[in-house]
Amino acid sequence: MSNTTGWIIVAFAFYLLVMVIIGAYFAKRNKSAEDYFLGGRNLGGYAAALSAQASDMSGWLLMGLPGAIYLTGVGGDGWCAIGLFAGTVLNWMFISKRIRRYTIRANNAVTLPEYFQNRFHDDKRILMKIASVIIVIFFLVYTASALSAGGQLFESVFHVDYKIALTIGAIVILAYTFLGGFLAVCTTDFIQGTLMLVAILAVPIFAYIFMRQDGVTLMDGLAASNLPTDNPSDYLNLMKNGSGKNGIINIISGLAWGLGYCGMPHILVRFMAVRNEKELKKSKVVAIVWVAISLTFACFIGILGRAYLKPEILADGNQEHVFIEMIQKVFTSELMWPIIAGIFLCGILAAIMSTADSQLLVSASSVAEDLYKGIFKKEATDKQVMLVSRVTVIVIAVLAYVIALNPNNTIMGLVSYAWAGLGASFGPLVVLSLFWKRTNVQGAIAGMCAGAISTIIWDYLPIIKGAEGMVTLKSFTGLYSLAVGFIIGLVVIIGISLLTPKPSEIILQEFDDVKAGNI
Repeated sequence: MSNTTGWIIVAFAFYLLVMVIIGAYFAKRNKSAEDYFLGGRNLGGYAAALSAQASDMSGWLLMGLPGAIYLTGVGGDGWCAIGLFAGTVLNWMFISKRIRRYTIRANNAVTLPEYFQNRFHDDKRILMKIASVIIVIFFLVYTASALSAGGQLFESVFHVDYKIALTIGAIVILAYTFLGGFLAVCTTDFIQGTLMLVAILAVPIFAYIFMRQDGVTLMDGLAASNLPTDNPSDYLNLMKNGSGKNGIINIISGLAWGLGYCGMPHILVRFMAVRNEKELKKSKVVAIVWVAISLTFACFIGILGRAYLKPEILADGNQEHVFIEMIQKVFTSELMWPIIAGIFLCGILAAIMSTADSQLLVSASSVAEDLYKGIFKKEATDKQVMLVSRVTVIVIAVLAYVIALNPNNTIMGLVSYAWAGLGASFGPLVVLSLFWKRTNVQGAIAGMCAGAISTIIWDYLPIIKGAEGMVTLKSFTGLYSLAVGFIIGLVVIIGISLLTPKPSEIILQEFDDVKAGNI
């Protein structure tokens, strides 16, 4: 084993040990289900901001997005980054305060399915059942993307078998999520969000400095890197995609990523858990600045990777390793650098873990709080709910691990599908439940189902005949399923709500109370 690998192992081991210790510490502070799932609604502003954004971006930020930009240029997935930034801003500006208020007014709901049930006074608990199932299905895929990213990281750095690398990452994530619950997840996410930001800023800056010291400009490096286009400036053009012009469908699909934010349970739960609205204002500023910097530098990593790294390094579909390769090239060239390389590689691990833990916890809360206690055993104690939630964490992790065993699944592909499914299922309903008082339970049920089903059909059902046989609507049109599913869900909720009786006076009064801030 080389000295470089040894130092990186030391950094990884120390980092992982700290994460597990945090989980063990907070295990003692969980006295109730609300503590385990929402931290007693006592989350500070900075923790809420960094936890929300770290759990949002995942390994996709440091591996998936740079890899996509590396392949096709800024126009490939640059629009996706723009859409995500716009979605983040709108989510914090308009959704965060209103959903915090409404979940308190809606009988102190601690999960998104419980909020839907209480918001619409759904005595039959149909909304809770459907929402819980949707969360488990799509979070399985989302968690698998995080575990896959972890497996690729360990495989690339330590040159171990992908399955072994995947197993190591899954065990660590499982350990501290199982023990500590929401407070452990948010505390580790705060640390991980900070580490992610430092890594995403420092590494490309150092790489650019070293490249310039070698007398290579960015444009020279791009010109010599076997680009998909003959003109390096096209690679940096938002209106170009690879070697061709960026069409309106590609632009709409990229911007549509921003629609997903208002339907992400693991992000919305941070808004619900903030201590007060004053802290929420602080969170808003921190989160928006964090995501603006992170997305910009993630795109820069992809661009710089083309100019700084040799093209053959990332051949054979390994483009999602661009940040890993950049860290290793920059910080392992001198004897004094390997420990720093280990720290920055932990930044990638941080991105992966910060999302996986949140997804596991939200899935566990849906099964334990919404299905087990909400439907099957209403008299269940907090101790029983927490036990079921921890068992669920294990089951979900194992199933996600099985999905992630296929190394051919790209991080970008897995995240894209899960993001679309959750965003189309919950996004339209969250927006309308907060801002349109005429929304009723019939519209909510129909819209949630329409969003989820349309996403699955668009992505997977082969119904159009192409030149090479049957193809899906997504591959035929090139349009991202979230754009389709969100619009369908929105239209169905409005249409069904208008065709069925209006909500009761009690529900309308609750809406007015939330709007006025009377909670």
